[in-house]
Amino acid sequence: MSLDKYTKAANIIKNSGRIVVLTGAGISTESGIPDFRSPDTGLWGKIDPMEALSTDVLFNNPQKFYATGFKIITSMNDALPNKAHKILAQMEEKGIVRLIITQNIDNLHFRAGSKKVYEVHGNSRSFNCMKCGKVYPVDKIEMKIEEKEIPPKCSCGGILRPNVVMFGDMLPDCFYKGVEEVQTADLLIAIGTSLTVYPVSQLAEMCRKLMIINFTATAFDYRSEIVINEKISEALKKIYKILDA
Repeated sequence: MSLDKYTKAANIIKNSGRIVVLTGAGISTESGIPDFRSPDTGLWGKIDPMEALSTDVLFNNPQKFYATGFKIITSMNDALPNKAHKILAQMEEKGIVRLIITQNIDNLHFRAGSKKVYEVHGNSRSFNCMKCGKVYPVDKIEMKIEEKEIPPKCSCGGILRPNVVMFGDMLPDCFYKGVEEVQTADLLIAIGTSLTVYPVSQLAEMCRKLMIINFTATAFDYRSEIVINEKISEALKKIYKILDA
């Protein structure tokens, strides 16, 4: 009798020593945060990303950036972790998962209890001064915006910018640390990501073994030991139930 896909996935996890998880927007949609690229529902189907979240617009047209890009960044700050985030935190606590690399800026992995998370696209929790480097919590920035201080400025006079990776930015050091972790891991589990955003998508190319859990097909399904196309929280719940038995 052949094993079902959840048992197969659980067995692969059990037989893997070092496991790294890569997450994308799909893991947070159940928390009410829209994804970016899904047909018809993705945010970039409605808004031009180069107009909303680019360094060019931030520097040259801050009024436009804070009318659109700022709202996108801060719109997710009231979201709560869902079951999928919590299961991954439990898997880390039990020593099953070594590290989470996330493309998301929503802070939901940390809020769910995960400890070792590389936010390779930054986070929506803070802004930093481009002159002196001072960090400001996002609520301070919201107060400045309400007071019509656009662009918001540091006490030193420097312009404040979101601590997120925008179009035109370099990736942070944690991405390159993540590359090293993936290259030495036994298994990369890609969750809620279409694996289309370069260079993060290349992690799926350089890993030893790959497992994909995503609502739709990805460009790397051919490389995966197993592909599960289902609601993320349901798939993880079924796999974790087997692991925890």
